Amino acid sequence: MVNIKILGTGCPKCQALMKVTAEALEELQVEATIQEVKDINAILEYPIMFTPGLVVNEKLVLSGEVPSKGKLVEILKGAIEG
Repeated sequence: MVNIKILGTGCPKCQALMKVTAEALEELQVEATIQEVKDINAILEYPIMFTPGLVVNEKLVLSGEVPSKGKLVEILKGAIEG
C-alpha cells in the first residue's frame, strides 16, 4: 500500500491538493492511505520550502503548487514505481 502525506496548514491550496491527489489515485487505481500533516514541526522534518507539499512513501515529490490531475498522475506513477 502507498503512504501519502499532504503537508500544509489546511489552507485552500492544501485542500485542493488533497482533492486532486484522491482523484489521481482513483484514476491510477492505486490503494493508498492519505494523511494530512498540519503540525509545523512535522512538516519541517521534510526538505520543504513552500506548502502544500506531497510526500509519497516518505519522499517529498512536490511542494508549493497544486498541479493538474494529469500532471499529478505522472508524478505519482514515477514515485510509486520508484
